[in-house]
Amino acid sequence: MLVIDAISQILKKEGVEYLSAFPTTSVIEAAAGSGIKPIICRQERVGVGIADGYSRITTGNPPGVFAMQYGPGAENAYPGVATA
Repeated sequence: MLVIDAISQILKKEGVEYLSAFPTTSVIEAAAGSGIKPIICRQERVGVGIADGYSRITTGNPPGVFAMQYGPGAENAYPGVATA
């Protein structure tokens, strides 16, 4: 088993139904294979906002989750994290 498969199984066990993501992360395909529906966004900040909004309307059960690419993706996600 690959680590990415273990991560997607943990997300599924935690009740995650949707994964907002910015492309070029292997989590998207692994999560989709586990039955988690990916929502692809066009910018990292927006993806964090999607996950935050989903968590707010569901009061955190199930949680909103966002996956991004490493490097510049983390920097682009900071504004979304700051407002979450």
